[in-house]
Amino acid sequence: MTQLKKKVLEELERRNYSKATARAYVGAIRRFAEHFHRSPDQLGGEQIREYQLHMVERGLATKTVMIQMAALRFLFVKVLRRRYCRDDLPLPKSPKRQIPMVLSREEVARLIACASNLRHRTILMTLYATGMRRAELCQLRTEDIDKERMVVRIRHGKGGKEREVPLSPKLLDQLRTYYRSLKHKNGWIFPSLQERHRGEPMTDKAVWHACESAARRAGITKHVHPHTLRHCFATHLFDNGADLPVVQRLMGHADPRDTMIYLELSTRTLRAAPNPLETLESATAPGGEPAES
Repeated sequence: MTQLKKKVLEELERRNYSKATARAYVGAIRRFAEHFHRSPDQLGGEQIREYQLHMVERGLATKTVMIQMAALRFLFVKVLRRRYCRDDLPLPKSPKRQIPMVLSREEVARLIACASNLRHRTILMTLYATGMRRAELCQLRTEDIDKERMVVRIRHGKGGKEREVPLSPKLLDQLRTYYRSLKHKNGWIFPSLQERHRGEPMTDKAVWHACESAARRAGITKHVHPHTLRHCFATHLFDNGADLPVVQRLMGHADPRDTMIYLELSTRTLRAAPNPLETLESATAPGGEPAES
């Protein structure tokens, strides 16, 4: 490990950044250095502008460019302590927020049923039953499952915030069955299965694999990833009649506007008004022929 990488990791830890963000930033800084074949501390504003233009010309997604630039801001301002202003390290303009893709209840049931093994099935059920982010799932420990109060405590939420979500009896039974099957129990609900990472939790890549393989086996053509089940959790809560403040709290959203997008997706609200076609006086007979008067 280089001295610069060590400084970056120490600063990330000191500021309580998540492990996922730390990995993304370190990877982004590495790619920046590889592009110029020089250490990042030997580069400056001119190279940053050139690299941003290079990313745009390659047609990279706006979110990818934003992460890369956020990582470079962190490196040069927080770690290297250079006096750059925000205009020196501009972020691309965010595109309009897209509506998340949501599975139907039947598709979720099929996804879970088609999980390739007990571990994958438990991962999918936990994501859907709690609305956890994949990084939160990886950090779940046995003491976070409160069987007396029937809640799951999420200690490592986004921004370091903690929250609690209800523990479904069906999920509790599944977790018990799964945990009994583990050969090496070390406190993590989902420990790493790799020998060289014994004692550590699984990585978010394992969560991705569980979702993708189950979707493939289930024949679901929609792009399914761990966050899809979080979207389903919130949308189906609204379908079942949950109120906005309740869903906001369960999702761990600071801003209710982040939760309202799921209210818009809820089929309960979409079906609130009858479709005009269904209320139209019959204009055609079955088969498409004009109705006889």
